[in-house]
Amino acid sequence: MDTKKEIILEDDRALLRPLQSDDFEHLKIFSIQEPELWDFSLSSASGEQNMKTYIEKAIQNREAGLEYPFIVFDKQAGSYAGCTRFYDIQPAHHSLQIGFTWYGKAFQRTGLNRHCKYLLLSYAFDQAGIERVEFRANLKNERSILAMQSIGCTKEGILRSHVVNAKGERRDSIVLSILQNEWQASVQQMLFQKVYGDLP
Repeated sequence: MDTKKEIILEDDRALLRPLQSDDFEHLKIFSIQEPELWDFSLSSASGEQNMKTYIEKAIQNREAGLEYPFIVFDKQAGSYAGCTRFYDIQPAHHSLQIGFTWYGKAFQRTGLNRHCKYLLLSYAFDQAGIERVEFRANLKNERSILAMQSIGCTKEGILRSHVVNAKGERRDSIVLSILQNEWQASVQQMLFQKVYGDLP
């Protein structure tokens, strides 16, 4: 995946475009009013300075070829909703992870996330030639785990005492994934139907 390329993903509901420094103005309201959005995260964007640092680091990692962060715009609401990204991009192994995903409370459980995941997975598997897409989450984040399973992810296992979270506590991480052959065989059609209602 060429992280220097401008990638814009969109459908009738969601627009994902590269995260930029001035997107702080669109996202700072979440950092101020909804700091709990990052309770399960490895890095927190709660508070204006943390949000600025979060955005700057994401952009630096994109420039280094490690990640590709997106800001998410909800066309239905006419408002910016949150962020997501490709990360741990490994060209030699044709693999990457999708994560660092968060949405403001008003955008949760509205169907927006499934639109975004379909767009991201379609790009990864159908355009970027990725063979394996991995997802990880805090083992305590049941809502996130259920959401990943609902889009066709297969649970692989648990990494015990894996990393330190934003609160300085060690966490167990669950690992899930979707493979290229699974995407082609069934996951793509299943997810398309959940998102758009008809088979492609």
